[in-house]
Amino acid sequence: MKEKKIPMRMCVGCREMKPKKELIRVVKSPEGAVSMDLTGRKPGRGAYVCRSAECLKRAIKQKQLERAFECAIGEETHASLLHELESLEGEA
Repeated sequence: MKEKKIPMRMCVGCREMKPKKELIRVVKSPEGAVSMDLTGRKPGRGAYVCRSAECLKRAIKQKQLERAFECAIGEETHASLLHELESLEGEA
């Protein structure tokens, strides 16, 4: 029986390749709104980040999300992404 290939993605914070299921997708919708995509099915441009607030903070500090989405992202969007990720960490 053939082994199933595991899709790998790079975290924009720590720049490590990890299995797609271990990462969270951040998506920029066609309307320009940036949000977390926990299902991985929202339409738009996606970037992946680890399930740790440290990786997201590093991605924000290094402006990796702005580079990935080719647009400026406001402070309130950064704060909401951090809040959402920290609430996910609390559940796990």
